[in-house]
Order: sequence, then structure tokens, then C-alpha cells
Amino acid sequence: MTTLYITGAGVSAESGIPTFRGEDGFWTIGSRNYTPQQMATRAMYEQNPAEFLKWYYHRFVTYRHHGPNSVHHWLADKQLITQNIDGLDGKAGNEHFISIHGRIDKVTPFHIQGEDVVVDTAPWDEVDENNLTLSLLDLFKISSKGPELNVSLKPFVLLFDEFYTDLYGIDSAQKRMWDASKMVFMGTSFSVNITQMALDIAGHKGIPIEVVDPEPTHIMHANVEYFAMTAKEYIDRD
Repeated sequence: MTTLYITGAGVSAESGIPTFRGEDGFWTIGSRNYTPQQMATRAMYEQNPAEFLKWYYHRFVTYRHHGPNSVHHWLADKQLITQNIDGLDGKAGNEHFISIHGRIDKVTPFHIQGEDVVVDTAPWDEVDENNLTLSLLDLFKISSKGPELNVSLKPFVLLFDEFYTDLYGIDSAQKRMWDASKMVFMGTSFSVNITQMALDIAGHKGIPIEVVDPEPTHIMHANVEYFAMTAKEYIDRD
């Protein structure tokens, strides 16, 4: 039996990383002038790269040194697709996890989506916080003309107005979904496309689903079991 685990922000909460839609969540706190849904877009990166990079730095990059928790370690030998960009599953030793929304510690050249580009280490440790705006623009190779294709750098993260490509492992993720004989969703609100894709495949195959969350979202599926608990409580049951 092949169980596929699909994780969301709730799994990393114990590591001190805010969830996305909680009271202190990433998607409830924006910048002074924009909502998070406006900030986390390719359009904002292109039109106002300084605002985009500063927001991204403050809301995500400051958590880059946090460590994995017991759930990440428990998942280290499992088939795993994560929506999280924190990279904690890799730190816990999972060598084959799919980070379907990208990675906080990586960058790519700014490119047209679908192109095959190199994923490289992000220059966060070189940022001068005393001169944050100019430092970020310089490190990301963004001139007064704005981001330039194949010259400037872009955080390796899937934004609201972008689509899944194989750069983010979508082909491998879909194969894991089709090969799975069971799916376990942990700490996710089912508000992103990847979870709907997985539910559609699970429904087509008629395989069992487990939903693990303190306030689990109820889904339309014939064979689903709900665990109203944290991911840590779930793995500690035995």
C-alpha cells in the first residue's frame, strides 16, 4: 500500500512558522499599501520589485533558519508533497519530497513560465538590513528598468498569478497521486489548486483519504476519515 502525504502550513506551525490564514498568518498580514493577495504576485514583482522583495523578506525569509519538528522527522521516509516553502522536510532528511510551491532558500532567473531554468541558492545571507531596499534590488539584479528576463533573479516560489510547471515538480506530483493507494492530508485548508487536483484523482480512483487538522475541512469524497487534531497528535497516537 502506497500512502501519499500532502502537507500544508499547519505541519510547520510547531516550528514557529505562522500558518497562512490564522490570526498572524501570511495571508492576513500585508504591507502598508497592499493585501497579501496583491503582494504575492508576479505582477507586483514586475511592477514594484522593491515592495515585493521587502514584503517577501519580512514575511518569509526571516523564518529560514527555523528547524524541523517531530512531524517533519516522522515524514522523512514517506512519499510527500508539501505546499510549504520552508524546506523543513529536507532539513529533516526527506530526500525526495516535492515542494510544489517552491523553496524559500532558492531563486531562479526571472523567466517566462514553462522555460527550463536553473534553481540556485538564494542570497539572503548577503542582505544588508541597514540598507534593505537597495541591497535586495542589487542582489536580485534589478535595475531602475525593473526585472529583466534571464538577468534578474526571482524567489523560487509559485505566486498567486502563476501556474504549476515542471520546475515545481508538477509532473512528478501527479504521478505520485495516480500511484497512491491512500492519501493523507495534514494541516491544509484545501484552498490551493494542488489539493483539489489530488482530491479529483483520489475520487477518480476511489481510494481512501484521511484529513488531519484541528478544524478539518469537510470534503466531498466517498471514503474519508477525519482526525480533528494536530499533525503531532496524529503521529503520536500509537
